[in-house]
Amino acid sequence: MLDINRIRSNPEHVKEALLKRMEHVDFTELLQWDIERRQLIQSTDEKKAKRNKVSGDIPRLKKEGIDISDLLSEMKALSDEIKENDEALREVDAKIHQFLSSLPNIPAEDVVAGGKENNQVLRTWGEKPSFGFSIKNHVDLATDLKLVDYERGAKIGGNGFWVYTGMGSILEWALLNYFVEQHLKDGYQFLLPPHILTYQCGYTAGQFPKFTEDVYKVETGEANENMQFILPTAETALINYHRNEIMKEEDLPKKYFAYTPCYRKEAGSYRSEERGMIRGHQFNKVEMFHYTTPEQSETAFEELVVKAEKLVQGLGLYHRVSKLAAKDCSASMGKTFDIEVWIPSMNDFKEVSSASNAYDYQARRGNIRFKGANGKSKFVHTLNASGLATSRIMPAILEQYQQADGSVVVPEVLRKWVGKEILR
Repeated sequence: MLDINRIRSNPEHVKEALLKRMEHVDFTELLQWDIERRQLIQSTDEKKAKRNKVSGDIPRLKKEGIDISDLLSEMKALSDEIKENDEALREVDAKIHQFLSSLPNIPAEDVVAGGKENNQVLRTWGEKPSFGFSIKNHVDLATDLKLVDYERGAKIGGNGFWVYTGMGSILEWALLNYFVEQHLKDGYQFLLPPHILTYQCGYTAGQFPKFTEDVYKVETGEANENMQFILPTAETALINYHRNEIMKEEDLPKKYFAYTPCYRKEAGSYRSEERGMIRGHQFNKVEMFHYTTPEQSETAFEELVVKAEKLVQGLGLYHRVSKLAAKDCSASMGKTFDIEVWIPSMNDFKEVSSASNAYDYQARRGNIRFKGANGKSKFVHTLNASGLATSRIMPAILEQYQQADGSVVVPEVLRKWVGKEILR
């Protein structure tokens, strides 16, 4: 959520920034409601002060034998006015809250306007694979090697689901072990959060109310607080781990990671080349998450990008790092770098990690603060990055490491868990 003080003090600057990612921005109503709110607060405070003063005088006046009937009538009328003000304040607060909740995060100053067409490739790592034979796509490789059963996955769960089988299950779990091992080495705390979350979790993450139809709902009710849903990413749980808490500055940064399956109702466009595991309704992912002070924020962002990239480098996969334009960043994030692996059969790169900085946007929605040395509370900054998602790493491994005879070489870092150098 954006800081209304920031909008109030410089609405044109905020508007200009938001127009990097929005088609239209108009703060006219919001600023009028803000004026109305402050006037109501001032009026109500004055009326309450008067009521308190007169209420304190009434016992003395009664003791002195002074008729207070008119004064009591006046106080009743004043109490009615206070109730009306309180109700009006609740209504205007609700309108302001709804307006602010609908706004995306302000893009960082160095993030360019526009969509995917304006994304910037920052660097490429490794050597693009070349093959002296006719290559297979990952679906055929996984099927021929009996690593994944797509047909029975669809039978069990429908389109967009699959079943890992035999060595495919072991390779998948090896990837997760590799990710977990690296994060533990780097001093991150391992969490295993619930997969079923409350509405407030989605709101704090910035996914609700706008994207409530994109998740799998477990139960719904008339009120939002009765809604539960299956998490689309562990980030949605991790941002809520310290919701409504005030941390100590000396305890920051806090660095977590979590493993969960991710459940996506909207699995994508299903273009013919994106079959198999490229897009699905359920996939495994290890997620990294930081809580920091504002001063630590940019350093934390660089750390997350480097960590995600090193995981891909450790697997020996040809990949690139791209800086996303404003419209390609998710609504909650002020800045995002994508780590994208090369999928030979698609002749394209596909994202396997998004490292993002939400700055204080999520913290305001979740009331997550820290107390500084001066005793004052400030909102933390929150950051996240996949570390990593397996559903595109597996296709990249199969395709980049395929051999002429249809076998696949296992990346060296995974062999201690897989127990084989080559999958045949």
